[in-house]
Amino acid sequence: MSSALKNLSSYDPATVPHAEAMHFGIVVSEWHPEITHALYEGCFQTLLEHGAKEDHIHTAQVPGAFELPLGAQLLASNKKVDAVICLGCVIKGETPHNDYINRSVASALSQLSLVSSKPFVFGLLTPDSLEQAQDRAGGQHGNKGIEAAVTAIRMAALKQEISSPKKKIGF
Repeated sequence: MSSALKNLSSYDPATVPHAEAMHFGIVVSEWHPEITHALYEGCFQTLLEHGAKEDHIHTAQVPGAFELPLGAQLLASNKKVDAVICLGCVIKGETPHNDYINRSVASALSQLSLVSSKPFVFGLLTPDSLEQAQDRAGGQHGNKGIEAAVTAIRMAALKQEISSPKKKIGF
């Protein structure tokens, strides 16, 4: 759904499981730091608000969005994490570089999730302009970092729920 139609920061907190026992990785691209650091702050604070312990959140910075998947894989391989959140921003610009990077990152994170059975959350902004990025990093359309944190908590809880032989799954 387009973020022009839904605020990225809007969700029902009652539907988010408690994250106290969960461990998270956050990988942040250094490219467009005014955007990615705002995404990180929204993500980090949301994890804390839902009970995650600060020492259960491991952060790594990578040079750009293209490096997010490898940074995520390295973090997941070296730290105990239930989910890894990848935050970055690729603005369209004058060449089709954004198409190559965005598709590559999406594909790699999807593959990491499937191969590892661990959530690797796509928190990559893919706007046409800096203004659109700002709108999605705490501006008029909310903060994609908040949405990514909520997704990570929900997916980590789903994995725990499905892995537990005694819990009923579903509605």
